[in-house]
Amino acid sequence: MVYVDNYPKTSKLVRSQFIVSFVALGIGALFGIVQALHRTGVFDGLISDADYYTILTGHGVLLALVFTTFFIAGLFSWAVSNTLERELPQRIAWGAFWLMLFGTVLATVAILGGIMGAPSILGQELSADVLFTFYAPLQAHPLFYVGAALLIVGSWFAGLAYFKSLWAWRSENPDERIPLQTFMVVTTMLMWYISTIGVAVEVVVFLIPWSLGLISQVDPLLTRTLFWYFGHPVVYFWLMPAYLVWYTILPKLAGGRLFSDPLARVVFVLFLLLSTPVGFHHQYVDPGIPEGFKAIAMTNTMFLLLPSLLTAFTVVASVEHGARQRGATGYVSWLRELPWDKPAFTGCMLAGLMFAAGGFSGMINAGMNINYLIHNTLWVPGHFHLTVGTAFALTAMAISYWLVPQLTGKQLRRRKVAVAQPYVWFIGMALMSNAMHRAGLAGVPRRTADPTYDEFAFSGVAGGIGEMRLQIAIGGTLLFVGAAMFLFVMAETWLAHRGGTLSVNGHIPEPLSGADHSPRILDNYKLWTAIALVLIVIAYGPPLWSMVADGIFAPGSPPIPV
Repeated sequence: MVYVDNYPKTSKLVRSQFIVSFVALGIGALFGIVQALHRTGVFDGLISDADYYTILTGHGVLLALVFTTFFIAGLFSWAVSNTLERELPQRIAWGAFWLMLFGTVLATVAILGGIMGAPSILGQELSADVLFTFYAPLQAHPLFYVGAALLIVGSWFAGLAYFKSLWAWRSENPDERIPLQTFMVVTTMLMWYISTIGVAVEVVVFLIPWSLGLISQVDPLLTRTLFWYFGHPVVYFWLMPAYLVWYTILPKLAGGRLFSDPLARVVFVLFLLLSTPVGFHHQYVDPGIPEGFKAIAMTNTMFLLLPSLLTAFTVVASVEHGARQRGATGYVSWLRELPWDKPAFTGCMLAGLMFAAGGFSGMINAGMNINYLIHNTLWVPGHFHLTVGTAFALTAMAISYWLVPQLTGKQLRRRKVAVAQPYVWFIGMALMSNAMHRAGLAGVPRRTADPTYDEFAFSGVAGGIGEMRLQIAIGGTLLFVGAAMFLFVMAETWLAHRGGTLSVNGHIPEPLSGADHSPRILDNYKLWTAIALVLIVIAYGPPLWSMVADGIFAPGSPPIPV
């Protein structure tokens, strides 16, 4: 087809969002290989043990917050504009972009300023070695907290642009069902608004005044709880955009159609209801939280298996339909007829397969008694590298091979590199995550630059620990290579001249079972949001009340500057 951009203003916005996302991916991947080689002892001469925590913080923040948020904003902007057939409200959308970018710059300056010799700001040396989990008593420079707050507030305004587009569309189409992609976007943003209340209160009410010296101490348990109120739902903020791709675009890439629109809507409603009241499963070992409320979080977390299992069924059925449309037969042999030579398809399929493994390890994290075995060990990053590090990241890279040519009007370059890249990433993650899980079971801690004790040396070469160390180093190196391959393809495509024709388009075929086969109550956002809030009050109300009953600023902890 000849390139035609029906929504050029929104496409420009999406391109800008993707560029920031890809830059964050490149820097975060560089930090990742540095820390992987340093921690395993393969090459630890580049940074000191003290600087390791700066690199670790930059890796987590740039990948888990910046890369994800900007890419999701771009994907959602495209999806809403494409399915509602209208430009986004430009002032709000661009205002959100610049607010997010300004916040990102502030946070990055705070993280890297210390090791780059930047001058003091606000009377304090720049430092933010607080890791991705930024709660007391570790204290960062105020710029870090202000930047994090602006990034989140900017994402709220991005959501407002989606809602305004939907309201305008519904005023013109009052009797129509919300298009599926837009339904998924809006449901995700409702969950995001609810879940980010916790981290917004933590940062604005407590951490910014605390870091500025306006208050002398804060309660670590309260800030930790407010963070994890947000810290687990953010996983679904990463996954739900991947689900949008798997449900609506992956069947098209396979040559078929989505099996069931109603099941997809049910899955997203379940995520809205259940994503937030689960955060206490990150605090099983924390004193001050009644065991009964930890059990409620465990139960809610187990219920989240349901939308994942529904997704596995629906997506596989949709892909199988595509294979059979291509002439495939047999119970299993239809897999051979799928377009494994398409990098977008291959990447999404491998991401889904790896996410299944992440789901199994996540069940261990969620179980209250079994969690004690792996809490704060290397098992935990092994798990979330399967979720955000593969289910989201590999899906984002894969779908970029399909979407970026549409946004730029340029054919995908270095196709052979693009075809190989998902396999390189998959193999690297399989090696690294496998070794991390096994090392966690062996008691290897997380968040340590040099995990060496009297009777244990992770950097040793003998026995099973040495083999795990080598696997992590090799896997981390392959992941860095995979990220570099992706960025190389994107850069060549972006800088190429327009010409010829494009073989991709944004049209999504109608599902086999459409929206009209589902009850309209699924589109009742007010009802589902109200139920979600009730569940949160049940899960969090009494524990939070007990934490603030004696005053929100006492008892407390003095800061531990880092």
